[in-house]
Amino acid sequence: MIIEMKNIRKSFGSNHVLKDVSFTLSGGEICALLGENGAGKSTLMNILGGVLPADSGQITVDGEQVVFNTPAESQRAGIAFIHQELNLINDLPIFENMFLGRELKTKMGSLDLERMFAETEKMFRQMNVNLDPNTMVGDLDASYKQIVEICRAMMTNASIIIMDEPTTSLTDQEIKRVFTMMRTLKDHNVGIIFISHKLNEVMEICDRYVVLRDGHRVAEGDVGIVTMNDLARFMVGFDVRTEPLTREKTLGAEILRIEGLTSDHSFRDINFSIKTGEIVGVTGLLGDGRSELFQAIFGADKVSKGKIFLYEKEIAIKSTTQAIKEGIAYLPRNRKENAIIKDLNIFENASIVTWSKFSKLGIIDVKKHQLTFEEQRKALQLKMGKLTDSITSLSGGNQQKVVLAKWLASDPKLLILDNPTQGVDVGAKEDIYDIILQLANRNIAIFVLSSEASEIIRVCDRALVMYHGVIQGEVTGKDMTEQNIMSLATGGRLTHE
Repeated sequence: MIIEMKNIRKSFGSNHVLKDVSFTLSGGEICALLGENGAGKSTLMNILGGVLPADSGQITVDGEQVVFNTPAESQRAGIAFIHQELNLINDLPIFENMFLGRELKTKMGSLDLERMFAETEKMFRQMNVNLDPNTMVGDLDASYKQIVEICRAMMTNASIIIMDEPTTSLTDQEIKRVFTMMRTLKDHNVGIIFISHKLNEVMEICDRYVVLRDGHRVAEGDVGIVTMNDLARFMVGFDVRTEPLTREKTLGAEILRIEGLTSDHSFRDINFSIKTGEIVGVTGLLGDGRSELFQAIFGADKVSKGKIFLYEKEIAIKSTTQAIKEGIAYLPRNRKENAIIKDLNIFENASIVTWSKFSKLGIIDVKKHQLTFEEQRKALQLKMGKLTDSITSLSGGNQQKVVLAKWLASDPKLLILDNPTQGVDVGAKEDIYDIILQLANRNIAIFVLSSEASEIIRVCDRALVMYHGVIQGEVTGKDMTEQNIMSLATGGRLTHE
């Protein structure tokens, strides 16, 4: 199948989102669709997927002009759209999820569970997927949920699959699993549109790229003849910094010290400390235990033994409420599940942690709270409309800034940032890195938890590398290289040892 989108225009009121954009895709190729948040990627794909109508322009499938008025019409033409929000039901087994909305029935009108199971099993064999169709979807990790979505798309005879940020919440091991599946699809002559902010993944999995900026197509070509820096420049319109962000720093007193901290299941015998004004990275691979460790420090999980010292005084943190009162803030790794509340607006999301701080006799001083948020909005360069707009109206990067604003309003002394640039574009990443450095210069101690060694190297003063629940080593200065971090993360030692 060959899809062509020609001279597509789309506006929302006075906001011209797409301006004469053309895009093509052939079966058997993987094409990256790149651009900053707000560049028009999702709008273009929503037009292809029948979610939105174009104002002008045309779409052809194998040379024949088509109009998709509904997602069902796009799907019948062989186009499947796998959204960031996976459309699976955790309380149903895989094989029933595979037939949601198009259930097979017996002659008596009841669900033909046996046939649906058999069809699912057949598809898994065809796609080399080692899953039991009886497994409950809620028991799958994020990568296998993606794979179930892909197989479901293939069962609708999809020839083109749109994948919107499919690896945002995945570990390195899970990403490899999804990439293996994508290569299998390519071998079956399926065309894939890969929307991602992770340029290293684009370089690894994609054949071609198309870049949108401010509603225009500004670049396209073969991935094999460009660099990640080229792609980043196309996306933002200028050279993006890649060097470590050095700074003049004056470290203060020790704020946190951990001695022998152990959990029965996730980590053991953890020892480290951090001073005010210091940025410490914590990294590793799948199952390293770093998120569980810092959730325990924040009072969200229990520990079996060990000591926590704040300002050299031993303390037992038994709840997140207590942690916040002690000046600890935690930005969780999965923004959509653990950091924002989709049913609340921007201001409500930004203020929920600090209602008690701005209340007297149970009444919240909304004006004072709004003034504080306005200060945070300016400092974080948050791009938004009205305070009452839905949090989901913002780009991923701006949602992350709202979450940061929420925690900064609590006036933390210790800030834990778990995967702080997840799902944000290259421009927003640079903004967040600058914010981290500014906060450190205000004598806030900061932990940056990330699987991306390049991110740790760019922004941190030193890094702790975890392996299977223990701190395998620490790197700083010239030793803070991707090679050393990977060596420690896989159970090895530093190269000079």
